[in-house]
Order: sequence, then C-alpha cells, then structure tokens
Amino acid sequence: MKLRVLYAFMLLAVLEISAQAPEKMSYQAIIRSSDNSLVLDAPVNLKIIVRQGSVNGTSAYEETHAATTNGNGLVSLEIGDGNRISGNFRDIPWSNGPFFIETQVDPDGGNNYSIIGVSQLLSVPYALYAKYAENVVEATASASVEKDVAVISVESSRNITTSDVGNTLECTKTATLTLISAFSDMEIGETVNLEAHNGASLTIKATSGVSLNYNDGGTASFESASGNVRFGLLRKSGTNAYIISGQ
Repeated sequence: MKLRVLYAFMLLAVLEISAQAPEKMSYQAIIRSSDNSLVLDAPVNLKIIVRQGSVNGTSAYEETHAATTNGNGLVSLEIGDGNRISGNFRDIPWSNGPFFIETQVDPDGGNNYSIIGVSQLLSVPYALYAKYAENVVEATASASVEKDVAVISVESSRNITTSDVGNTLECTKTATLTLISAFSDMEIGETVNLEAHNGASLTIKATSGVSLNYNDGGTASFESASGNVRFGLLRKSGTNAYIISGQ
C-alpha cells in the first residue's frame, strides 16, 4: 500500500518543569493513502531525519518510531525519544538553521521506508534554541515552555487578535481572518496554527501595508473537503510581514 504524509507539525513538549529545556519535541503527521483516503487505526513505522541547511542537507539527527494512526489518520510521537540511528538530539545546533524534518514511512512495520515527506521547521522551539545559545534568562525560557495551547473555534469573519497567538484556530464555517497593520501583540517568530474543517473555507487576509507571503495586502485560503481537515501555519516574519505554509 502506498502512503504519503499529508501534513506534519511540531510543538514543544512540556515534559518536566525545570530550568533545563526538555530534550524532545512533540510531532504529529496525518497520513493518507495514494487515493487520498486517510489511513485509519493502522500500525506504521516511521523514520525521522532532522536535516540542516536544505531539504537534502546534512543529517543532524535520525531515529525510528513504531506508531499507530488514530481514527483521524493521525500519528503522534516525540522527536528525541525514538530509537536513535545517528546524531544526538541534544547537540543539534538550532542557531545554525534552517532545519527540515524528513518523514519516511513503512506501512508494513518494517524498514522499507519508501514514502518521504519533508517540511521545514519554520520556528525552532524557543526553549531548545535558548538552551543551545545560552543567551536568555531562565524566567523567559520557563514562561515559553509553560504556555498551554488552546483550540479556538472560528465560525465568522474577524481580525486576528492577541488571544489567537500561539494557539490553534479551528474554522468550522467559511470565514475570513484579517491581519491588521501594526499588530504589535504578535512578536516576530510567533505562530498561529490554522485548521479548516469538513468543507469549511478559511481565508487569511492582510490589510494594505501588511505583507502576506511577500505580497502587500495578500491573501491565502484553506479549502477543506467534506470529512477532511486542511492545516496551515501563520508565522510573523517581520514588522507588518507574515508567512503562511501549508495552503
């Protein structure tokens, strides 16, 4: 059976409360078959490769995992907690990016990793970068890793607000979210997870003077099919500048 990784995203895992950053990242991937149907409740083996510099760059770390997709085709694991092949997760030089996560899948539970998906790690988890760089204070790192991620329902058009930053926006009805000028409550590098569910259409729109994917006043849309979910990630890349991936 041929599979493909449709989408993957990373979140920092809060595994311990201490001054030291945890040596793991939560990682999730939705897996679909070649006919675009979800692979549901099935055991799969995955190889995770952290590549430095480009999609074909040097392997900084490799590990394998045995996992099972859930009823939505989702697998969840922790990078840094698998069966290590090469490298040390704690030694990855996060300041010398960019970094890419390469996912290889064997649906039969063996070592025939014929399916490959690659996604850029657009924002290195803050506490890991701080640990490597050793240039931020303990309190700042602690505040970064202790924030809970909320899922916020979106059923009508509105501006993106302070409460959306760092959380997941779950759009269940067609709606437009607007990025206004001088939105200072979102810092450069901060992100918002985007989801369009079950036939809903989610549009992100920038006002005049705001750049979205390098276009002044640009737009980006996520069209979901019935029974499916479309994912995206909004990241602030500069003053009045944003990037969206996954559309």
